[in-house]
Amino acid sequence: MQGPSEREAAEHRRTADAAALAADEAGTTILVVDDEVLIRMTVCEELADHGYRCLEAASGAEALRLLAERSDIALLLTDMGLPGGLNGRQVADSARQARPGLPVLFVTGYADQTALAGGTGPGTAVLAKPFRMAELVETVRALIAR
Repeated sequence: MQGPSEREAAEHRRTADAAALAADEAGTTILVVDDEVLIRMTVCEELADHGYRCLEAASGAEALRLLAERSDIALLLTDMGLPGGLNGRQVADSARQARPGLPVLFVTGYADQTALAGGTGPGTAVLAKPFRMAELVETVRALIAR
């Protein structure tokens, strides 16, 4: 059993490690693409609480425009079902043509995830809606850290 000083030291190390991780990610820009404004707002608010900057897009075309204009986007977080002719997979494929290696996080409400047929590959993850915000943040951190 640890004495009080050992427990305090362990807690201090965990706090310092978390602070260092947050400092490394502070200001990292994430493009959040979802046609549902409340989802975009909620996701961006949670990410901002963890030090990330968010850009928002309501469609695939808007997302591709932002990706072409902004070189600071470190991660694409996109819904699979988007209006306007481009789904999330098509947005990610187009984005990676211009920026190979761009990490992508797909969020989907599709139970069978057929839009992701062919696999996701390295630097890619999938979260099924509804998801916990802690799970979102953990996945974002892992994709950015890779």
